[in-house]
Amino acid sequence: MIFISEIGMNYNGNINLCYELIKQSKYSGADIVKFQIGWRDKEGEINRLTDDKIKKLIEWSKYFEIQIMFSIISNDGFDKLKNYEFPDYKIASRTVKHDIELAKKILDLKKNTFVSLGMSEKDNPPKELSSYKNIKYMWCKSEYPTDLDDLKDFPKDFKKTFFTGYSDHSIGIEMPLLAISRGASVIEKHFTLDKSDQTIRDHTLSATPKEFELMTKIGRDIFNKLKLGI
Repeated sequence: MIFISEIGMNYNGNINLCYELIKQSKYSGADIVKFQIGWRDKEGEINRLTDDKIKKLIEWSKYFEIQIMFSIISNDGFDKLKNYEFPDYKIASRTVKHDIELAKKILDLKKNTFVSLGMSEKDNPPKELSSYKNIKYMWCKSEYPTDLDDLKDFPKDFKKTFFTGYSDHSIGIEMPLLAISRGASVIEKHFTLDKSDQTIRDHTLSATPKEFELMTKIGRDIFNKLKLGI
């Protein structure tokens, strides 16, 4: 069972806040902390990750003994990470829909890659990526937040689909727990220190440290019960 803490841009452009976000993600039971690179990253924008900032994120993740992962959203972002080695990468829904060649470029690194399909049809994997074996597909809806009416086609049994996990944009932790009870083995959930923060929309649909910890504890227990055949 893998839990990904999606910090994304919830550091509000303050790189030093990432230290606390990474620490609290670790304390809350996350296996991976994830950031976005190549999105809203121009000079003066909220997610401008320079090489020095990337090094800090890696250093802090090592200190707290939690894996770091990046969602690469542009070729510029790809180039910024070319001098680093990571075990896993993430391909965002918008990249699959709008820049399939970048998705292939990331997959050609031959690392384990989580791929969200929030903007794609969900009956079959994208034909353009069918030759790649290093993909773990994530069921997702690119609505922020995702309303319950948008989840009527949520998988009843993940093991009967090609999806490994669920990337959540709903409010609360109930949908990730429902996904685990239906066979998902990877959960990605946005993480915040303050859900009332209105700097960006993602804070509202994120989990606080207490919520994330509750999700990981109950989720792992559900996962282990399912492994026992219960």
